[in-house]
Order: sequence, then structure tokens, then C-alpha cells
Amino acid sequence: MIRSELVQKIAGENPELTPREVELIVTTFFDSITRRLSENGRVELRGFGAFSTRPRDARTGRNPRTGEQVAVDAKRVPYFKPGKEMRARLNV
Repeated sequence: MIRSELVQKIAGENPELTPREVELIVTTFFDSITRRLSENGRVELRGFGAFSTRPRDARTGRNPRTGEQVAVDAKRVPYFKPGKEMRARLNV
């Protein structure tokens, strides 16, 4: 599912909201998660899962086009751990 499909689905299930209002809600939701993760925080949605970040060490990579070695800096990457309820629903 892509973002526009999510907005359409929520708008369809909530006729009292306009698509523009739903878009604002979805944008605010994703921006809040992103902001919290950028502060090295964690976002937990009970029954769904938890978003956090994990460190990734610096390494030497390769440019796939030229084969040339390239230095890749250390960074934090987003990580999602599904909740117990979600895992149970997926493995029914």
C-alpha cells in the first residue's frame, strides 16, 4: 500500500473527513514518527510494533557502476520490530 492508497482508504471509512484533512492527519502522523526517531527516540504503537534506530558502522563499499571503492560513513538507520499481536495475525 502506498501513501495515497492509505489516505483514500481512511477517507473512505470516515466520510465526515475530507481527503485534505485525512492527508494532513497522515502527514502529521509520519512526521511525528520521523521527528522522534531523529531525536534518537523510539515510537511504540501497542499491538502494532515499535520504531527505533540502530547504528550502522562505517565501511568500505563499492560503486556498482564503476566498481570503485567508496567510503560509507557511519549512520543510524530506522528499524521496525513488529508487535506480538501483529506477528500472531500474520501467522494464523
